[in-house]
Amino acid sequence: MTKIITHPETEKEKTNFEQWYQSVPPWDIGRPQKVFVELEERGLLLGKILDVGCGTGENALFLAEKGHHVWGIDFSPTAIRKAQEKAKQRSLNILFQTLDALRLTEMGESFNVIIDCGLFHCFSNEERTLFVQQLYKSLTPNGTYHFLCFSDKENREGGPRRISKEEIESAFSNHWKIISIEERIFENTLHPGGSRGYLVSLQKV
Repeated sequence: MTKIITHPETEKEKTNFEQWYQSVPPWDIGRPQKVFVELEERGLLLGKILDVGCGTGENALFLAEKGHHVWGIDFSPTAIRKAQEKAKQRSLNILFQTLDALRLTEMGESFNVIIDCGLFHCFSNEERTLFVQQLYKSLTPNGTYHFLCFSDKENREGGPRRISKEEIESAFSNHWKIISIEERIFENTLHPGGSRGYLVSLQKV
């Protein structure tokens, strides 16, 4: 059976994720994901950027090193502490804070771009609907959301819930423009060479 990692609704589940971050979880590769490096190089990550579910911060740190104005949130205090330590060591000014992604609007901030590495695929169907609403409210007009998730074409065991193109299209059928859904590699230590995934780019309309 495939082990599915779900969004931590309970304190017990949150504790499990905290335990992952006591060491190095398989999604923490010690550098930014290539797909976000490429998006930055293409000039698609501009303005005020939020890394939602930032983990220990490698994608956000990379963007800050490139001179971008970046924020990062994660529900895991341990992950945020590690991200803050990295930012201090690298002399980077990033606001990392502990916050549940289903409560984004509590930040009281608007962002031009939101990036997500491995968060969207963790949600249940009900949570996904709420998350998309929170994203929409947290983006500026015409703002963009780019996320990397496990694809339903990945059939090896282990890892999170798989996502199909049809599910993505359904989740963003209202008030969103789907710019692209690309088959890409989700880099991790779970599978040799990473896992099959989708890089999805959307615009708020």
